[in-house]
Parts: sequence; structure tokens; C-alpha cells
Amino acid sequence: MMKKTVLAFGLFILAVLGIGYVTQQKPAQQPVQETKKIVKVGVLQLLSHPALDAIYKGITDELGNLGYVDGKTMQIDFQNAQADQSNLVSMSQKLVSEKPDILIGITTPATASLANATKEIPIIMGGITYPVQAGLIASEEKPGNNITGVSDRTPIKQQLELMKKVVPNLKKIGILYTASEDNSTRQVEEAKELAKALDLEVVVKSISNTNDIEQVTEGLASDVQAIFVPIDNTVASAMATVVKVTDKYKVPVFPSADTMVKDGGVLGIGVDQYKIGVETAKVVVAVLNGVEPKEKAIVLANEGVVYINETKAKALGIDIPEEIKAKAIIVDKE
Repeated sequence: MMKKTVLAFGLFILAVLGIGYVTQQKPAQQPVQETKKIVKVGVLQLLSHPALDAIYKGITDELGNLGYVDGKTMQIDFQNAQADQSNLVSMSQKLVSEKPDILIGITTPATASLANATKEIPIIMGGITYPVQAGLIASEEKPGNNITGVSDRTPIKQQLELMKKVVPNLKKIGILYTASEDNSTRQVEEAKELAKALDLEVVVKSISNTNDIEQVTEGLASDVQAIFVPIDNTVASAMATVVKVTDKYKVPVFPSADTMVKDGGVLGIGVDQYKIGVETAKVVVAVLNGVEPKEKAIVLANEGVVYINETKAKALGIDIPEEIKAKAIIVDKE
């Protein structure tokens, strides 16, 4: 009897231990992983042309490199106003109404329109020449509001000095710009003062839109030895028309963006538009990670890089000095 009792007790203990063993071996239930938030980004671009398109591409490429991939970890709402003011207003309102995490304005008019639509959502400027003078921020060191970003300001004095070295006996230059673009207007005023100091006579002509660019360029090209074009979105979008006219008069065009040099300019000092986009993306990510726009200093993308179109220079009979070529980027080789 005692043996049976002991045996029964032993079997009971083994059964309990077996249940405990099975319980311990059962995989623990995995916690439900929280779905990663999709970052919503609204982008407003003034119009389509190679320079602005390059900025946008730089933005999206670099955001992807930093882990923000459109359609996966990020959702981009891209709006292009095609140079229409009413479009800028309605598109800004649309983007803000969708409550994005962050907004990006490509050009001064686009950024200003976004700024009028919201004072809370962070706005990142992509290539704004004079953000303080445009009334977008308080200072480049400390913006003071919901706006920060990248400036594409170029060294105009250096550009004019190079024009004198490239064009023999240069005495009279023309400046072509769009009257409604604040950034262009400010650059023109600066260029006029600098030209005086370099003993250059200046003829200034402005356009209202691309419809009058051929006629205005015709009048300017027939009266000067070379033409300087500041950072100007409207002129950039119509460089083919500008160059068609200036080629007829054998007048070289000196623009302020690499894409405009490639589109027919002879030489320009500026920044790589794609790089502006890359730098803009870095600011976007910094703000998404908690940096306050009001405290984030403006990034100056300007490096004073010289861009040369050798094909155009040769066609116009211009011999660019070797010391300039040595430090330049050739955007269109012979």
C-alpha cells in the first residue's frame, strides 16, 4: 500500500513538473509593434524650369538618403503654381488644410504664400535669396518664427569682375530681370552700385512675364556688350528665348545659376541648384527631429562656384582665360 502511495505521489509530482516545463517552453506572446508614423510633407514650387526642378530633386533624393522615402516613410504633396499668383494662394491653403508635419517653399513667392497661410506649421525655404529683406524672417542668424532654410545668394561683385576679364574692353552691360520678383529687384540694385565702382555703364531692362521677354531682350542686346541676369525664376524659365535673341547680336549672357549657364549662358557664378535641394532636405530633417525653426540659422549654399559653357563661348568667339577655366566647372564641353 505504501509503495502504491509513493508511486502515485511521484507520478503526480512528475505531471506537475511536466506541465510547468511545457508552460516555460511556450513562446512568450510578442508585443504588437507600433506602426511607424508616415511623415507628411507639403511642397510648393513657383513654376517648372530646370533650376527649380533640380532643387526639388535634390530635396527628395536627400530625404530618401536620410530615411524619408516618398510612399513608404513619407508622403509628399507636391504643388506647382506655374507662376500664377492665384494658384500660389489656393495651393498654400490646400497644403495647410491637410495639416502636414512640415512645409517646403521653393522660391521666395512660394515661401511667402505659405507664410501667409500658416504661422504654426514649420516652413523650410529652398533657395531664397534675400529672406530678411523679403520679410520672411527677422534675421539669418535667428529667424524668430516658423521659417528657416537655405539661401542661394551669389557674389555679384565677383561675377561682374569675371565679365570684365572674359569680354575684352567691356564698358557697357545690360541687366535683365523680372520686376515682380523681389529677389531679382534687390540683386539689380546691388549690381548697379557694384558696376559703377568697376567703371561699367549699366542699362537695366525689366519684364513683366515671359510674353514680353523677346522684345525686351531685343532692345537690350542691341545696346550693350554683355548681359547679366540675376537669380530670376521667370528669366530662367525662358532662357531659350533670351539666348535666341542674344546669339543674333553676338552678346554673351552671364546668369547666376548653373542650369542657366547650361541653357545658353556663357559663364555664371552661383551654386549647384541640386545641392541647394540637398541642403534644404537636411534642414527639413533637423526640424523634424526637434530643432526649432525660430532658432535655426539660415544655411548659405553659396560657394562662389564658376560655371562655364564652352560650346557657347566658342560660338560667340569668346576665349575664356585658362586661370578661370582651371577653377571652373564645365557644364557643356566643346
